[in-house]
Amino acid sequence: MRRLYITLIALAAICFSGYAQRAKSVILVYLDGGPAQTDTFDPKPEMGRNYHGNYSKVCKTNVEGIEIGEKLPLLATMADKYSLVRSLTHGSNAHETGHYAMITGDTSGGAVVYPSFGAVISYMKKDSYKGVLPCYISVTSANSRFNEGGFLGNQYKSFDTGGKPESAQYEVEGIVNKYVDQKRMDSRMAMLDNFENKPFDKSTIDSLRDVNMEFIWGESREIFNLKNEPDSIRQRYGKSRLGQSCLVARRLVEAGVPFVNVRTTGWDTHKKHFQKMNSMLPDLDRALSALIADLDNRGLLDSTIILCGGEFGRSPKVLWEAPWNGGRAHFGAAFSYLVAGGGFHGGKVVGKSDKTGEKVAERPVAPCDLIGTVYMLMGIDPYGTLPHVSEGELPILPSLLDNKKSHGLLYEITDLKKPDNEK
Repeated sequence: MRRLYITLIALAAICFSGYAQRAKSVILVYLDGGPAQTDTFDPKPEMGRNYHGNYSKVCKTNVEGIEIGEKLPLLATMADKYSLVRSLTHGSNAHETGHYAMITGDTSGGAVVYPSFGAVISYMKKDSYKGVLPCYISVTSANSRFNEGGFLGNQYKSFDTGGKPESAQYEVEGIVNKYVDQKRMDSRMAMLDNFENKPFDKSTIDSLRDVNMEFIWGESREIFNLKNEPDSIRQRYGKSRLGQSCLVARRLVEAGVPFVNVRTTGWDTHKKHFQKMNSMLPDLDRALSALIADLDNRGLLDSTIILCGGEFGRSPKVLWEAPWNGGRAHFGAAFSYLVAGGGFHGGKVVGKSDKTGEKVAERPVAPCDLIGTVYMLMGIDPYGTLPHVSEGELPILPSLLDNKKSHGLLYEITDLKKPDNEK
């Protein structure tokens, strides 16, 4: 099997002609638990209440022919800025398997635990990124253990900020502590310096300490100070956890951070689905539309990829019976993602689900197809390799080399030209 992989990698490398980097950063707005595609980006109002539930209407967007869920009116006004992938599929209805597929792109079923695509981007950009902050940051926490570095190592895993960006002071793990001000920090450093008394050449220690102090108390600290933002901007994003997390993501991208993961929970709605969506969907609509518009207004959307979705979708047919009483189950057969910026076209739809939303009807898209396209736009060869400490060079996306696992990269919504010898 390994010999076959090496042969396939070599052949694929011939296909890859060194795509120019379109994007500098990625923001993943991850709806942990699985959002319902029929209530968000692939509504089915004609199917009756057993499918549309309490949401019988749709929002017509500013792009002719594209409709989205009725609870997303702000996003409907800017459909020309994003595209929708309505045919994502990996077939798993388990959270762990779904997370792994959508965070790593690996559905090969092999024994090797792959790094998240944030970790891969962090690894690939380690030499070109010059910022003090980590390459890969999660606001406020990583989605799962699959956001770690996998076989690349923990130095490439997500740095989790912790804290509450919507609070009066956003406390960031290891950086911002409301109980420690500049005066107290200076006092502590003076005490430490006194204690050590420099009995030997500790230039290396001092150098590392300088880096740490810049990390903790330098200009980068101010990136997390949302008091620097006009209240009108904060209000536009919404004062919720998700809204203010998206605002932090914009500030991190401005600082050059290559990968920002914004995690929001609560989307695992087996029960009381519509009661929860009545507040969660407007919150998402406000935060995501503000993020897209803000990046666009600042000239950053063209260089920043935005992805929004979860580990899978939810069952198109509503579970009205007890004990669910109007819930939706896990659903990995057909679900949706929103993609924007960084080289992705706006105003397009990729793929199609069937009339009930339960099967992919046209142009299936696998996790590796989506992530591989992100790699291309970031100037990373999706057919390249990564070093494994004992296995040698392994493919970045093994599933991309398998015709049964991959359905093709998303050339149709980018300016990237598909090589003649690529499937």
